[in-house]
Amino acid sequence: MKTRVTIGLMVTMAWALSAGCAPVSRGTAKRARPLVGVTLLTQTHAFFKDLEDALRAEAQARQLDLVVVACEMDPAKQAAQMEDFITQKVDAILAAPCDSTAIVPSVKAAEDAHIPVFTADIAAHGGTIVSHIASDNYEGGKLAGKTLADLIGGTGDVIIIDHPEVSSVQDRTRGFDEALKAYPGVRVVGRPSASGQRAKAMAVAEDMLQAHKGLKGIFGINDDSALGALSVLEAAQRRDVAIVGFDATVEAQAAIRRGSALKADVMQHPSDIGRIAIDTIADSLAGKPVQKLVAVPVSVVTAASLSAAPATVPASR
Repeated sequence: MKTRVTIGLMVTMAWALSAGCAPVSRGTAKRARPLVGVTLLTQTHAFFKDLEDALRAEAQARQLDLVVVACEMDPAKQAAQMEDFITQKVDAILAAPCDSTAIVPSVKAAEDAHIPVFTADIAAHGGTIVSHIASDNYEGGKLAGKTLADLIGGTGDVIIIDHPEVSSVQDRTRGFDEALKAYPGVRVVGRPSASGQRAKAMAVAEDMLQAHKGLKGIFGINDDSALGALSVLEAAQRRDVAIVGFDATVEAQAAIRRGSALKADVMQHPSDIGRIAIDTIADSLAGKPVQKLVAVPVSVVTAASLSAAPATVPASR
């Protein structure tokens, strides 16, 4: 009997020791530095490349570790990425949603797990967001609307090459529409979506030019949209249509400089957005108060303004 008890104790102790030596899961391990999960709309566009570079540089400076992924415009993939972050028990999540509505359940799931969520560039339409850091897209839209209306002489038909699932674009088009209230002679005759992609923008621009022979203006909600439309206009040898874009990529600036139909662009600053986003997260994790909304200023570039300064390197989304 004594032998059996001794053997039993030895087995129990061996099991306990083996359990104590078992590796601890990543989600429960104590970290030397806070871990932030970042899910981006894409990593293929210049805007988000610049944004990611700034995130990584500032995270290093602020002693944060990052896990950066991108959903490549797939809401289901972004939901899975958010779920992974929750499983890992990251200290915070930064999201640039590909669909401002579809991401809401994931934001709420993070909230239930007591993980603070921040957004950059694109807002979420629900859930608790500690802080949203983005270009002042509404003001940018107003600048685009006024600029395009002035370019076409305050009268004529225009279209918006849209991406309506994205909150930042919704703000841009809302600002654009607001600016046009001061130009009753300008009429928006179409709002086709190209999902921010150049190939799709080329297709919808061709359709719109066929449907509206007297079209005078195009607002591309990002530079891929604007440059896609520009390709179609140049192939058709149409120089009677003015385009205003949004982002002011180096490629777009070059098109403006050479006197193409792309006459102006709203410039945003993704590096500033990335830097401010990390600073905001670091301050919040340190218990400091942060702003609910940080609007990063935008401006308009034209051939005249570009001729007075060297090319800058913002972005594209």
